[in-house]
Amino acid sequence: MKFQRASALAACLLLAPAWAAAASVARPAIAGVPIDFLLFAAVLMCVALFHDHTLRVSMVGAVTITVYQLLVTGFKDGAGLQGLLGHIGHEWVTLANLLGLLLGFAVLADHFEKSRLPEVLPKYLPDDWKGGFLLLAGVFVMSAILDNIAAAMIGGTMAGVLFRKRVHVGYLAAIVAASNAGGAGSVVGDTTTTMIWIAGASPLWVLEAYAGGVVALVFFGVIAARQQHAFEPIQKDDTPGATVEWGRVAVVLAVLLAAILANVGCNLRAPHLLDNWPVIGAAVVLALLVSAPLRTPNWAVLPSAWRGSLFLLGLVWCASLMPVDQLPAPSWPTALGLGFVSAVFDNIPLTALAIRQDGFDWGFLAYAVGFGGSMIWFGSSAGVALASMYPEARSVAAWLKGGWHVAVGYVLGFFVMLAVVGWHPHPIKQGAQAAPAMSQPVLETKP
Repeated sequence: MKFQRASALAACLLLAPAWAAAASVARPAIAGVPIDFLLFAAVLMCVALFHDHTLRVSMVGAVTITVYQLLVTGFKDGAGLQGLLGHIGHEWVTLANLLGLLLGFAVLADHFEKSRLPEVLPKYLPDDWKGGFLLLAGVFVMSAILDNIAAAMIGGTMAGVLFRKRVHVGYLAAIVAASNAGGAGSVVGDTTTTMIWIAGASPLWVLEAYAGGVVALVFFGVIAARQQHAFEPIQKDDTPGATVEWGRVAVVLAVLLAAILANVGCNLRAPHLLDNWPVIGAAVVLALLVSAPLRTPNWAVLPSAWRGSLFLLGLVWCASLMPVDQLPAPSWPTALGLGFVSAVFDNIPLTALAIRQDGFDWGFLAYAVGFGGSMIWFGSSAGVALASMYPEARSVAAWLKGGWHVAVGYVLGFFVMLAVVGWHPHPIKQGAQAAPAMSQPVLETKP
């Protein structure tokens, strides 16, 4: 319990940069910290302490903060009911997209498991810890092409088969980290990188995130694979009599292709659709419904996925209500800090603020806000989705204790990227000024 309290306190302290950024806002505050942030910190602390009641905590927190702003402070779009409706108008697309992806990919993961493809993998993977590492590397690569939620859930499904449903929490954290790190360098691999692309950034600007992501993967991947091998070795032989059900494999591929085409197609042809409609989530759900006559989905997985989805939507809604108007000046320390903030504060509003402020090195920002959320299970959509499959992962204490290598890998990858690539801001808006401070690598050796 002491470790849980310390973990909760650490999670709340990670919000300090956001508190400082909001301190100038004229709102009721205690010791200079707006009450909105104190309420959100209380929600996060309760999630950390009462991991068996996370949905209830999330919903109560969302209602409490909403009512507080409705009656006392008003919203970013104005006071009272009109301000609330305006805020809903801004946020509903994000919430609907997340709901569609989380529910759709839960059904997709069941299709993948019933295809029995994971059961024939053991004959292609090494029998020792290297098999577990190759699985993490596969999740990393998949996430560069697919959505990171899908990559994490497919990885979790394969791990459940390969390790006979006995998966170490540290390895679960590594699956989430691999999916988030793999998506950080691809404009179709993560919602945040897609947002940066829509804003006008070149896809090549975020590609440098892989310089840190690969280093981090090697570090946490080897340690997590050894953890898992000691906890439950990989299955040495494929399941006797296992025959791949290619019809379900085709459904999985069709749904993933629908998500990719919706994302890329809208970005290239009609980016305004992604801002105004939940196109990607709808594409996944529609593809599942259209393919239902080919292979009937297991709708029984939806109640559990629904609870996990509502939990995340509650936290995302709380984060969207926080009165953060700007971030600290763009620099590599700011980007590094945002990675830690991303572990407890939804990375979508953080990315939106960074885009509005402009002047960041977008590869560093993508790495930070994409990978940083892996440090706590509810810090990313992929983590919440995987925790719905493995309830034992819903303990912040167990996640931090077992997955300590993810946080260390994040820092290690960041500084390797800083030394190799260097901080080079790329203003998106015409005429925007890049921050001159710390625009060169800081790891240079003095003569």
